[in-house]
Amino acid sequence: MRAQRHTGFTLVELLVALSVMSLMTVLSWRGLDGMWRVQSQTRERSDALLTLQTALAQWNADLDALAALPAASAAVADAPRPLDWNGQVLRMTRYSTAPAPAGLRVVAWSRRDLAGASHWLRWQSAVLRTQGEWQGAWLQAARWAQSPGDEEKKNEVVIAPMSQWQIYFYRDNTWSHPLSSHVGGTAPAAGSQAVAPGSAIPDGVRLVLSLPAGPSVVGDVTRDWVRPTLAGNKS
Repeated sequence: MRAQRHTGFTLVELLVALSVMSLMTVLSWRGLDGMWRVQSQTRERSDALLTLQTALAQWNADLDALAALPAASAAVADAPRPLDWNGQVLRMTRYSTAPAPAGLRVVAWSRRDLAGASHWLRWQSAVLRTQGEWQGAWLQAARWAQSPGDEEKKNEVVIAPMSQWQIYFYRDNTWSHPLSSHVGGTAPAAGSQAVAPGSAIPDGVRLVLSLPAGPSVVGDVTRDWVRPTLAGNKS
């Protein structure tokens, strides 16, 4: 009489199958983890690039809306200035229509160390109605750039990390340092008098941002703005 054969897996075959399945699970997980990391890095780069593009668009919008002053009032010391750079902060007086109500605002751009890294920041005042309000906001913008308190920080926006930045004005058909008293562009010596800061809007403003190494945008970014009256309302 023939012995009946039993079909099925042996213990060795079962162990081999389990080992193969475990290996496939590990490989699949590594593949998914790698895809997730790539997507996360891509999303982070895209967010950083979008933030920078939005900030540069705001930079252009602030300059486009600078409040031009009559020549007579520009010479008055306490008259509102359209633009001023003191080596640390770029302050602007600009028209604002949105959000309502319409009026003037003081806007400031500067850099500050946050959590051990240098960052680019923007600050703006409320809508200003009087010269006294403008003077207060102008001084507050300077305080914000030097040693901001809680009140000044309420109106700031931290934009992006940056290692350094440089500002140039286009005057007399050449790019020069904003604090230079002569064309050609080095900053004046201590105690010397520069061209009346903020007394007139330059024909152009150049911004050079140096972005640090990291997972997002890296390197130097240059943005040139041209006064709309010279460029047919195009920046």
